[in-house]
Amino acid sequence: MNDINTDNLKSQMRKGVLEYCILSILNNNDAYASELIGQLKDASMIVVEGTLYPLLTRQKNQGLLSYRWEESTQGPPRKYYSITDKGRELLSEMDSAWDDLIQTIALLRKKQ
Repeated sequence: MNDINTDNLKSQMRKGVLEYCILSILNNNDAYASELIGQLKDASMIVVEGTLYPLLTRQKNQGLLSYRWEESTQGPPRKYYSITDKGRELLSEMDSAWDDLIQTIALLRKKQ
């Protein structure tokens, strides 16, 4: 395994499920970007703002998220993101796809 950069591999795997993770978090509660980053870090999904903001913008442009501005007692107003009905539909499809993927991997691992 000396030829394979496992940190890079893990990073690529996490990036692949980041959109799914964001929709899952927002399905529970609306959140602003710093809260999303905190929740992702708490779950060992290390994400920086430079990765998160373009993804949030893309999801908003796809109609998966919406946002609203709220005044903050600490500093400038905050942009709170929420999942849309279209986002919930995609999340449901992603849940099914994730379950299928987990079953497939488990089956393949048992054959080894």
